[in-house]
Amino acid sequence: MSNSASADWQAVVAAKSNDEVEAQYYDWNKWALDKQRPPAGDWTTWLLLGGRGSGKTRAGAEWVRTLAARGIGPIALVGETMTEAIAIMVRGESGILNVHPELERPALKGQRLIWPNGVEATILSASDPERFRGPQFAAAWCDEVGKWHRAEDAWDMLQFGLRLGDHPRQLATTTPRPTRLLKRLLIDPHTAVTTIRTAENRAQLAPNFLEAVVARYRGSVLGRQELDGEMIEDLPDALWQRSAFRRFAGGAVERILVAVDPPVTGTAKSDACGIVVAGRVGEGAVVLEDRTLKPAQPLAWARRAVAAFYAHGADAIVVEVNQGGDLVRSVIAQVDASVPVREVRANRGKWLRAEPVAALYGRGLVAHAAGLEALEDEMCAFGADGKSEGHSPDRVDALVWALTELLLNDSRPRVRGL
Repeated sequence: MSNSASADWQAVVAAKSNDEVEAQYYDWNKWALDKQRPPAGDWTTWLLLGGRGSGKTRAGAEWVRTLAARGIGPIALVGETMTEAIAIMVRGESGILNVHPELERPALKGQRLIWPNGVEATILSASDPERFRGPQFAAAWCDEVGKWHRAEDAWDMLQFGLRLGDHPRQLATTTPRPTRLLKRLLIDPHTAVTTIRTAENRAQLAPNFLEAVVARYRGSVLGRQELDGEMIEDLPDALWQRSAFRRFAGGAVERILVAVDPPVTGTAKSDACGIVVAGRVGEGAVVLEDRTLKPAQPLAWARRAVAAFYAHGADAIVVEVNQGGDLVRSVIAQVDASVPVREVRANRGKWLRAEPVAALYGRGLVAHAAGLEALEDEMCAFGADGKSEGHSPDRVDALVWALTELLLNDSRPRVRGL
């Protein structure tokens, strides 16, 4: 905006009363992008796929505000966790409380929102689908459904309760991921799909965000998903495909290792420190946790690795020592010298080291615990150049070390401290 245009706008605002300024500030019809408005048609689900900062949370909060003003309720507000639902959907900068003028604002009482006109909303966590049993709703707003760990269970349970009023409807806002639930919704004839790019909401974003973040990732696979709201499937030349990932169904975990791929340096600009926990289950293995850390100061990653060792009752820490082996050993010893350390050394490239591990997935020998989306994204973007999205695949490196030691190496003892 030019200086003259800014001055003209300030003069217009100055000429209005406080009530008039507030009325315009909260007039969503004045500010909303077309893609932030509910689509026309006889839909049951509005699936709003958006990039980071595209305004999908604001669209969700304003949709709920409109429903409440029309007396439509009760409403379900479902987030990935209860904490995120309250922090983002309710209290967030673009959340429900902040899009209402004071006299219309609902009161937050425990896990309920109550509007002055009596409409109520219940806040629910997608991680606990059993809590969906019993309540009935006329509408629902579900946020970041692409991140829900028990997505299909939570969604299906919600559908049983969405049965009040003349036309129960639900809005699902999310940055897209190729999950089974999102694929179901995309082909459902009762779903209306809107895709909004981060750049389309540039008027509400800080200029440095657009310059630093959008410019950096524009055109990349990660950028297409996180900024353009595209549903990105597998790379054709990647070692891993998402279809190879299966969830851990339970079983006795016999031997647990914490694998660490330390960065060469410990500065803010260095690579992350890959930290992955995996265990042996029968003839196969399960990946239990990803504790990758960035920035990765030496003592910080050593503390995190040792904490993972004790949290999981691990047998040893497996650590690559190609870069500064003595330093790596001494850093762990500074945190806890009694922790057994198994040293490994890379003598082949990242792709060649990863191929035998990818083959284990192909044979169905590796399962994943919930919550490993960042690791799985990096695995599916890992290319023949040994990089993932142009960056060092630190999570993949740690995963490869863990599964190689658990399932591929011989059993000769090479563990310091055992």
